[in-house]
Amino acid sequence: MARKAKPKLAVWKFASCDGCQLSLLDCEDELLAVAGEVDIANFAEASRAVIKGPYDVSLVEGSITTPHDAERIHHIRRASKFLVTIGACATAGGIQALRNFANVEKFTSIVYATPAYIQTLSKSTPISEHIRVDFELRGCPINKQQLVEVLGAFLNHRKPVTPEHSVCVECKSRGNVCVMVAHGTPCLGPVTHAGCGALCPSYDRGCYGCFGPMESPNTKSLSEGWVHLGVKEADLVRAFRGFNAYSEPFRRESEAHEK
Repeated sequence: MARKAKPKLAVWKFASCDGCQLSLLDCEDELLAVAGEVDIANFAEASRAVIKGPYDVSLVEGSITTPHDAERIHHIRRASKFLVTIGACATAGGIQALRNFANVEKFTSIVYATPAYIQTLSKSTPISEHIRVDFELRGCPINKQQLVEVLGAFLNHRKPVTPEHSVCVECKSRGNVCVMVAHGTPCLGPVTHAGCGALCPSYDRGCYGCFGPMESPNTKSLSEGWVHLGVKEADLVRAFRGFNAYSEPFRRESEAHEK
Protein backbone atom coordinates (compact mmCIF):
# COMPACT_ATOMS: atom_id res chain seq x y z
CA MET A 1 0.00 0.00 0.00
CA ALA A 2 1.41 3.38 -1.04
CA ARG A 3 2.35 5.74 1.78
CA LYS A 4 0.43 9.01 1.93
CA ALA A 5 2.60 11.95 0.93
CA LYS A 6 3.40 14.43 3.68
CA PRO A 7 2.28 18.06 3.34
CA LYS A 8 4.94 20.35 1.91
CA LEU A 9 6.07 23.29 4.05
CA ALA A 10 8.03 26.18 2.55
CA VAL A 11 9.59 29.16 4.33
CA TRP A 12 10.37 32.29 2.34
CA LYS A 13 12.40 35.41 3.15
CA PHE A 14 11.96 38.97 1.93
CA ALA A 15 13.30 42.19 3.54
CA SER A 16 13.87 41.20 7.17
CA CYS A 17 16.44 40.24 9.79
CA ASP A 18 15.64 36.46 9.77
CA GLY A 19 14.54 36.61 13.43
CA CYS A 20 11.12 35.08 12.78
CA GLN A 21 12.64 32.20 10.83
CA LEU A 22 14.98 31.63 13.76
CA SER A 23 11.90 31.45 16.02
CA LEU A 24 10.86 28.38 14.06
CA LEU A 25 14.29 26.80 14.57
CA ASP A 26 14.09 27.72 18.27
CA CYS A 27 10.99 25.55 18.67
CA GLU A 28 13.37 22.64 19.45
CA ASP A 29 11.21 19.70 20.63
CA GLU A 30 8.13 21.09 18.93
CA LEU A 31 10.11 21.48 15.70
CA LEU A 32 10.97 17.79 15.73
CA ALA A 33 7.27 16.97 15.92
CA VAL A 34 6.47 19.39 13.10
CA ALA A 35 9.33 18.06 10.95
CA GLY A 36 7.97 14.56 11.40
CA GLU A 37 4.62 15.56 9.96
CA VAL A 38 5.75 17.61 6.95
CA ASP A 39 8.31 17.69 4.18
CA ILE A 40 10.31 20.90 4.59
CA ALA A 41 10.43 21.74 0.92
CA ASN A 42 12.12 25.14 0.99
CA PHE A 43 13.79 26.71 4.02
CA ALA A 44 17.11 28.40 3.17
CA GLU A 45 17.78 29.24 6.84
CA ALA A 46 17.84 25.54 7.72
CA SER A 47 18.71 23.54 4.60
CA ARG A 48 20.00 23.80 1.05
CA ALA A 49 17.50 21.15 -0.08
CA VAL A 50 14.75 22.44 -2.34
CA ILE A 51 11.63 20.53 -3.36
CA LYS A 52 9.47 21.95 -6.12
CA GLY A 53 5.95 23.13 -5.35
CA PRO A 54 3.07 23.34 -5.10
CA TYR A 55 3.27 23.80 -1.32
CA ASP A 56 0.58 23.06 1.24
CA VAL A 57 1.71 25.81 3.61
CA SER A 58 4.09 28.71 2.97
CA LEU A 59 5.45 30.88 5.76
CA VAL A 60 6.59 34.29 4.53
CA GLU A 61 8.92 36.55 6.50
CA GLY A 62 9.82 40.08 5.48
CA SER A 63 8.35 43.09 3.69
CA ILE A 64 8.24 44.00 0.01
CA THR A 65 10.86 46.66 -0.75
CA THR A 66 12.06 46.00 -4.32
CA PRO A 67 10.40 45.53 -7.72
CA HIS A 68 11.86 42.02 -7.91
CA ASP A 69 10.29 41.02 -4.59
CA ALA A 70 6.94 42.52 -5.63
CA GLU A 71 6.98 40.09 -8.55
CA ARG A 72 8.40 37.11 -6.63
CA ILE A 73 5.65 37.13 -3.98
CA HIS A 74 3.03 36.52 -6.67
CA HIS A 75 4.88 33.38 -7.80
CA ILE A 76 4.95 32.13 -4.19
CA ARG A 77 1.22 32.83 -3.76
CA ARG A 78 0.36 30.84 -6.89
CA ALA A 79 2.46 27.91 -5.65
CA SER A 80 0.94 27.88 -2.12
CA LYS A 81 -2.34 26.41 -0.92
CA PHE A 82 -2.13 28.37 2.34
CA LEU A 83 0.12 31.37 2.87
CA VAL A 84 0.89 32.71 6.35
CA THR A 85 2.86 35.91 6.94
CA ILE A 86 5.07 35.88 10.04
CA GLY A 87 6.47 38.85 11.92
CA ALA A 88 6.19 42.63 11.91
CA CYS A 89 8.01 43.02 8.58
CA ALA A 90 5.60 40.74 6.72
CA THR A 91 2.45 41.96 8.47
CA ALA A 92 3.17 45.71 8.82
CA GLY A 93 6.24 46.62 6.75
CA GLY A 94 8.66 46.31 9.66
CA ILE A 95 11.13 48.81 11.07
CA GLN A 96 12.20 49.53 7.48
CA ALA A 97 8.77 51.07 6.91
CA LEU A 98 10.11 54.20 8.62
CA ARG A 99 11.24 55.10 5.10
CA ASN A 100 7.54 55.45 4.20
CA PHE A 101 7.38 58.73 6.10
CA ALA A 102 10.18 60.34 4.11
CA ASN A 103 11.72 60.48 0.65
CA VAL A 104 13.62 57.22 0.14
CA GLU A 105 15.92 58.87 -2.43
CA LYS A 106 17.40 61.00 0.35
CA PHE A 107 18.30 57.84 2.29
CA THR A 108 19.92 56.10 -0.67
CA SER A 109 21.95 59.20 -1.54
CA ILE A 110 23.35 59.30 2.00
CA VAL A 111 24.00 55.57 2.47
CA TYR A 112 25.24 54.44 -0.97
CA ALA A 113 28.18 55.79 -2.93
CA THR A 114 26.35 55.15 -6.21
CA PRO A 115 22.59 55.44 -5.57
CA ALA A 116 21.83 54.84 -9.26
CA TYR A 117 22.68 51.16 -8.75
CA ILE A 118 19.96 50.74 -6.11
CA GLN A 119 16.60 49.40 -7.26
CA THR A 120 14.08 49.96 -4.50
CA LEU A 121 10.43 50.85 -4.05
CA SER A 122 9.44 54.12 -2.43
CA LYS A 123 7.77 52.24 0.43
CA SER A 124 8.25 49.10 2.50
CA THR A 125 4.89 47.34 2.50
CA PRO A 126 3.38 44.26 4.14
CA ILE A 127 2.76 41.15 2.08
CA SER A 128 -1.02 41.65 2.25
CA GLU A 129 -0.76 44.79 0.13
CA HIS A 130 0.39 42.63 -2.79
CA ILE A 131 -1.38 39.28 -2.50
CA ARG A 132 -4.11 37.45 -0.60
CA VAL A 133 -2.88 36.22 2.80
CA ASP A 134 -4.59 33.40 4.68
CA PHE A 135 -3.32 34.34 8.15
CA GLU A 136 -1.08 36.96 9.74
CA LEU A 137 1.09 36.09 12.74
CA ARG A 138 2.48 39.21 14.37
CA GLY A 139 5.51 39.90 16.53
CA CYS A 140 9.10 41.06 16.37
CA PRO A 141 9.98 38.28 16.59
CA ILE A 142 6.94 36.02 16.55
CA ASN A 143 5.96 33.83 19.49
CA LYS A 144 7.14 30.30 18.74
CA GLN A 145 4.19 28.66 20.55
CA GLN A 146 1.81 30.71 18.40
CA LEU A 147 3.75 29.62 15.31
CA VAL A 148 3.40 25.94 16.21
CA GLU A 149 -0.33 26.49 16.83
CA VAL A 150 -0.80 28.13 13.43
CA LEU A 151 1.15 25.43 11.62
CA GLY A 152 -0.82 22.69 13.37
CA ALA A 153 -4.09 24.42 12.56
CA PHE A 154 -3.47 24.68 8.83
CA LEU A 155 -2.05 21.18 8.59
CA ASN A 156 -5.15 19.83 10.35
CA HIS A 157 -7.63 22.03 8.46
CA ARG A 158 -8.88 24.10 11.37
CA LYS A 159 -8.83 27.75 12.36
CA PRO A 160 -5.76 28.88 14.36
CA VAL A 161 -6.42 29.91 17.95
CA THR A 162 -4.30 32.95 18.83
CA PRO A 163 -5.06 35.72 21.36
CA GLU A 164 -6.89 38.87 20.30
CA HIS A 165 -6.43 40.74 23.58
CA SER A 166 -3.77 43.26 24.58
CA VAL A 167 -0.54 42.94 26.51
CA CYS A 168 -2.42 44.28 29.57
CA VAL A 169 -4.18 40.91 29.91
CA GLU A 170 -0.80 39.18 29.94
CA CYS A 171 0.35 41.58 32.66
CA LYS A 172 -2.69 40.67 34.76
CA SER A 173 -2.02 36.97 34.20
CA ARG A 174 1.53 37.38 35.49
CA GLY A 175 0.46 39.49 38.44
CA ASN A 176 2.41 42.51 37.23
CA VAL A 177 1.78 45.93 38.71
CA CYS A 178 0.79 48.35 35.91
CA VAL A 179 3.87 50.43 35.11
CA MET A 180 1.77 53.34 33.85
CA VAL A 181 -0.53 53.51 36.86
CA ALA A 182 2.09 52.74 39.52
CA HIS A 183 5.16 54.46 38.10
CA GLY A 184 3.93 56.83 35.38
CA THR A 185 5.92 54.95 32.76
CA PRO A 186 4.57 55.36 29.20
CA CYS A 187 3.50 51.94 27.90
CA LEU A 188 1.98 50.76 24.62
CA GLY A 189 0.59 47.64 26.30
CA PRO A 190 -3.08 48.75 26.23
CA VAL A 191 -3.08 48.94 22.40
CA THR A 192 -0.59 46.16 21.60
CA HIS A 193 -1.42 42.61 20.56
CA ALA A 194 -0.56 39.93 23.12
CA GLY A 195 2.17 37.38 22.45
CA CYS A 196 5.34 38.43 24.28
CA GLY A 197 4.14 37.39 27.74
CA ALA A 198 4.37 41.02 28.90
CA LEU A 199 8.15 40.79 28.76
CA CYS A 200 9.04 44.48 29.12
CA PRO A 201 6.46 45.40 31.80
CA SER A 202 7.69 42.42 33.81
CA TYR A 203 11.00 44.29 34.11
CA ASP A 204 9.33 47.61 34.97
CA ARG A 205 9.64 48.94 31.43
CA GLY A 206 6.87 50.17 29.15
CA CYS A 207 5.74 48.01 26.22
CA TYR A 208 7.33 48.97 22.89
CA GLY A 209 4.54 47.56 20.71
CA CYS A 210 6.54 44.69 19.18
CA PHE A 211 3.41 42.67 18.37
CA GLY A 212 1.59 45.49 16.64
CA PRO A 213 -1.92 46.82 17.28
CA MET A 214 -4.44 44.65 19.07
CA GLU A 215 -7.96 44.28 17.71
CA SER A 216 -9.74 47.69 17.85
CA PRO A 217 -6.99 49.62 19.71
CA ASN A 218 -7.94 52.96 21.22
CA THR A 219 -4.71 54.73 20.34
CA LYS A 220 -6.21 58.21 20.75
CA SER A 221 -7.17 57.55 24.36
CA LEU A 222 -3.75 56.10 25.15
CA SER A 223 -2.04 59.15 23.62
CA GLU A 224 -4.15 61.43 25.79
CA GLY A 225 -3.03 59.44 28.82
CA TRP A 226 0.60 59.79 27.78
CA VAL A 227 0.20 63.56 27.44
CA HIS A 228 -1.01 63.67 31.06
CA LEU A 229 2.20 61.85 31.98
CA GLY A 230 4.18 64.66 30.37
CA VAL A 231 5.04 62.95 27.07
CA LYS A 232 5.72 65.41 24.25
CA GLU A 233 4.18 65.22 20.77
CA ALA A 234 7.50 64.32 19.14
CA ASP A 235 7.93 61.41 21.56
CA LEU A 236 4.43 60.18 20.78
CA VAL A 237 5.33 60.10 17.09
CA ARG A 238 8.47 58.08 17.83
CA ALA A 239 6.60 55.68 20.12
CA PHE A 240 4.11 54.69 17.43
CA ARG A 241 6.81 54.50 14.77
CA GLY A 242 8.61 51.42 15.94
CA PHE A 243 8.56 47.87 14.64
CA ASN A 244 4.99 48.23 13.38
CA ALA A 245 5.16 51.83 12.19
CA TYR A 246 3.08 51.28 9.05
CA SER A 247 0.26 49.28 10.61
CA GLU A 248 -2.79 51.47 10.09
CA PRO A 249 -3.72 52.26 13.73
CA PHE A 250 -0.14 53.10 14.71
CA ARG A 251 0.54 55.02 11.49
CA ARG A 252 -2.64 57.06 11.84
CA GLU A 253 -1.90 57.94 15.47
CA SER A 254 1.70 58.93 14.76
CA GLU A 255 0.57 61.20 11.92
CA ALA A 256 -1.97 62.86 14.23
CA HIS A 257 0.90 64.12 16.40
CA GLU A 258 3.32 65.03 13.62
CA LYS A 259 3.99 68.73 13.12
